[in-house]
Amino acid sequence: MRLARFSMNDAPRYAFVQKDPSDGKDYLIELNGHPLAGDQVEPTGNRYPVDGDGIRLLAPVIPSKVYGLAKNYEAHAQFMHEAGHSEIAHAPENMVIFTKPSTSVIGPDDPIVYPACSKDMNFEPEVAVVMGRIAKNVPVEKAMDYVLGFTCVNDVTLRDLQGLDPTWTRAKGFDTSCPLGPWIVMRDDLDWRDAKISFTLNGEDVPMASGTTANLIHGIPEQIAAISSFSTLLPGDVIMTGTPNASGHLDPGDETIVHVEGIGDLRNVIVRA
Repeated sequence: MRLARFSMNDAPRYAFVQKDPSDGKDYLIELNGHPLAGDQVEPTGNRYPVDGDGIRLLAPVIPSKVYGLAKNYEAHAQFMHEAGHSEIAHAPENMVIFTKPSTSVIGPDDPIVYPACSKDMNFEPEVAVVMGRIAKNVPVEKAMDYVLGFTCVNDVTLRDLQGLDPTWTRAKGFDTSCPLGPWIVMRDDLDWRDAKISFTLNGEDVPMASGTTANLIHGIPEQIAAISSFSTLLPGDVIMTGTPNASGHLDPGDETIVHVEGIGDLRNVIVRA
C-alpha cells in the first residue's frame, strides 16, 4: 500500500495510491482525514489520476524533525576519504547522527534552490524511514513496530560548507535540502533489508551512486533504537538511513532522480537562489 499527500491548488489532501489493472495507471484514492493524526480515515469516493491535470504530489509528510546518518556505508566512507572530504579512511564504529529542520523538506518536482553561499552542492540518494508511532527508548527488537513506511530522499549537501561547520547546520539544513517522495510505501510492502537505491542525473544513470540497504553498517532497527534513546520520535518524523556510495556535484539546471526499487522515483531540478 502507498500513502500520498497531494494538492489541487488547495489545502493538502491525503490518498492511497492504487494501480488500476485496466489501464496500468496509478490513481489517488482520496481520504477524508490525516492518517497520522490518529483518526480513522476512509475513502471519500473521489479518485484522481496521479498524472492528472491540476494534481500536484507534495512531500508525503512534513516531519517535526529529520535525522540522518553519515558514513553509514563503508563505500561512502571510503569515497569521502578518497575525495578529500574526510580524514577517516573507513566508516566510524559509532553512528554519526545529524539533523535537518522541517523547513528543509520539499516534495516531488519541487525545485532545490542552490544557495549563494555555496559553490559545491552534492546529491546523496537514500532510503528514508517514516515513523508511525511515538517512539522513545525503543529496543532494537521492537523498533520496526513503530515504522509507518518508507520513501525516497535526496540528502542534498553543501560540501564546501560541510568542512567549515562542525555541526553541518548550513551544509545539511538549508531550505529545500530534503526532497522526500513521491509517496510512502507501507512497512510490510518493502524489503527494507535489501532496498536497492539508484540515481540518475540529467537522464543518465550514475552507477557509483547506487547501492542497497543490505550494506548498511547500522541497520534500520538499530538507528531507530539509538535515536529514540535521546530524542522522542513523533509520527511523521523521518530518518535518512545513509547514502550507499559516491555522491556528486550539482549545478543549476540539473535534473536529479532518486530511485528506490519498490518505492519509485523522486524527481527534482536545481535552480539558482
